[in-house]
Amino acid sequence: MFQAVRTDELFRVLLFLLLIVGVYVAAGRIVYRRWRKDRTPLRRPHIAVLTAAGAGILCILYGALVEPRWPEVTSTRVVTSRLPPGHRGIRIVHLSDLHSEATPTLETMLPARVAALEPDLIVFTGDAANSTETLPVFRAWLSALAKIAATFVVKGNWDSVSFIRGDRFGNTGATLLEGTSASIQVADVTVHVLGGGYDDTPALNAALAALPPDGPAVVLFHHPYPDVISPPFASRVDLMCTGHTHGGQVRLPLIGALVTNSHLPRRLVSGLIRLGDSFLHVSPGLGTSKFAPFRFLCPPEATLLELRRARADGGPARSNAQPQ
Repeated sequence: MFQAVRTDELFRVLLFLLLIVGVYVAAGRIVYRRWRKDRTPLRRPHIAVLTAAGAGILCILYGALVEPRWPEVTSTRVVTSRLPPGHRGIRIVHLSDLHSEATPTLETMLPARVAALEPDLIVFTGDAANSTETLPVFRAWLSALAKIAATFVVKGNWDSVSFIRGDRFGNTGATLLEGTSASIQVADVTVHVLGGGYDDTPALNAALAALPPDGPAVVLFHHPYPDVISPPFASRVDLMCTGHTHGGQVRLPLIGALVTNSHLPRRLVSGLIRLGDSFLHVSPGLGTSKFAPFRFLCPPEATLLELRRARADGGPARSNAQPQ
């Protein structure tokens, strides 16, 4: 259920924390000496340390109070051979990792933004709320989404922890997938949506095996582990939607995500990834961890995935679809 931090990421985090502590210790010593009426002029190194400390405080305030409240809406194209010529395509809004808190923030603005995208279906790939008390906030948000378009959800690791009690998904209008599948019609094409959690993988593969050959198949799974799909059935998947990584949640210039909570290569912890003839989309998520309530250079994201017919030559996906 819970994953250990990768050794390289643990080292990176410790090094970063040591740097931060060092800056603030040095800044504290400078301020203390000035407070003790040491009126010697500040030298350039002193000014640099104080500037860095001040910038750090501004970054912390921005990451805690600003960026988590300003979601991005992005779009990307996913190609498939399972749509007929001339089909208008399938519009899928992928949301993940809301981690609702007691005070609604994104929950109040996102339904209108999602509705403006005119989705054919909405998918949520887990991690509803950070506590039992905040479940009503999540349920109200999910109910609002389900009034926009057919909505499908799977459980994340936070939806399985025992200290959060209560129904996340029931009577919201959303369909919970637990190793099960559902189908909807979009412009005369049947779209198959399958999903589940760790304990549902045998049933999920069985549901894939039972699909008819026609119609795109979209698989929902919280963790970005494409190998939960058995190789004999992988070619039947057109798109797999996952979350969990939060895109790193904190990214630094030139370094990228400090912690990815995933064993995928670091460049593949968010965005669209090509896996042979199918695609994996890893959502950066919407919320923040209960234990790290901030985002930095990694804004919340609602993603519009446009499933379109491939060209005769296979057609490229967007440039952020990387082979694995």
